Amino acid sequence: MLEMNNQQLMNESILKKRWKKFKTLKRGYYSLVALTILYGISFLLPMLINNRALMVKYDGSYYFPVFSGYISGKELGQDVPGEARYRQLKTEFSLEKNIGNWVWMPPYPYSPYEDITTEGNKMYESPSKKHWLGTDNTGRDVFARLCYAFNISISFALILTVINYVIGVLIGGTMGYFGGKFDLFFQRLIEIWSSLPMLFVIIILSSILKPSFLLLIGIYTLVNWISMTYLMRAEFYREKSRAYVAAALSMGQSNFKVMFKHILPNSLVPIITYFPFAVVAGITALVGLDYLGFGLSPPTPSWGQMLDVGLQNIRKWWMVFAPVTAQFLTLLCIVFIGEGVREAFDPKVYSRLR
Repeated sequence: MLEMNNQQLMNESILKKRWKKFKTLKRGYYSLVALTILYGISFLLPMLINNRALMVKYDGSYYFPVFSGYISGKELGQDVPGEARYRQLKTEFSLEKNIGNWVWMPPYPYSPYEDITTEGNKMYESPSKKHWLGTDNTGRDVFARLCYAFNISISFALILTVINYVIGVLIGGTMGYFGGKFDLFFQRLIEIWSSLPMLFVIIILSSILKPSFLLLIGIYTLVNWISMTYLMRAEFYREKSRAYVAAALSMGQSNFKVMFKHILPNSLVPIITYFPFAVVAGITALVGLDYLGFGLSPPTPSWGQMLDVGLQNIRKWWMVFAPVTAQFLTLLCIVFIGEGVREAFDPKVYSRLR
């Protein structure tokens, strides 16, 4: 039995061993589980936090406003201009008897975009059962905006990091593999390109173009790929001198296959361990831009914009407390994941997370 267990351990891949080690690092593992669940739920927010009804039954017909979008109030027998007011409609139907009309609202029936133009919304309303984290300076629900901003921040950081990784791996790997004049040329080019004043570029482009999610990703991608390029260059320089690379070349493998089929799988340690910290940098970059007013255009939910509004009126404590706490907990979990991954890929037995 002991020999069988030893044989199973020997047959396990290195990735499985690292995953098992990562699971023993409780803070990192539980942070990964929690963030993965919350990020998955954030894609269901239109069905959980929204002022549009999930389903409406009116005069024997069924409507699904969350999925179909705009439905006029007159179409549902409501004497209001524009789109139907579903919370009001639910109250009206509940007062009627034996009609058979009803409205099924999301668990939290407020949108991150509705402001004081919506009946019942007030500016700087303190936290209550109605608005869990109060409202902001335009009467928008803080809790709804906080949740939607979570999805936007994580998505922005993940997309930005993946794009930077793809560019960095391609350029850095090519520099490290071929070396010589090719490597020297790109080093000088990167040195010049990295001196680009990023903040000024963003300010100039934001004054010319309307900032958007994709535009900000494109701007940040201009220089963010450089750090990964240097890491991959060093890894490819080291790995290309190994015996398995010489064996692959002697067998007639093309340079492309040698680089991305043989060398790259053996150079994943910096890619994986650096990933969580790159996500942290992406989130803080977006929050910083939104706080300075050069990020996503209003009324897009943003932690930075919420913090800016809160600091303009510090007495409204929930406007500062909510975005700061959300950002702190999110970044803390990602840092725990990063430390856990780094320890899992570290051959040393000691782990400071234990």
